[in-house]
Amino acid sequence: MLIGVLKIKFKLHAVFSLKEKRKIAQSLKQKIKNKYNIAIAEVNHQDSLDFLEFGIVTISNKMNQIESILKKVQNYIESMSSEEIIEIHTDFFGY
Repeated sequence: MLIGVLKIKFKLHAVFSLKEKRKIAQSLKQKIKNKYNIAIAEVNHQDSLDFLEFGIVTISNKMNQIESILKKVQNYIESMSSEEIIEIHTDFFGY
């Protein structure tokens, strides 16, 4: 079993409340989950108005499938998000 993890960190602009940040996060998460069969959660910086970070995970027994899915998710986020992406990191684990 192989696990692929994609972490994407955004710099938020013009966000003045946690409620507003949560609305942005929920919208992005729902759009991504509707399009791809992945797990996604907000990680780190939950109480920050300046940053939003997602952890995205997929599991398969084929490395090329994991790489393909995570790359498609990354490309989709880059194309549809109006927020500034400041960091992208991918990890793979095998069990």
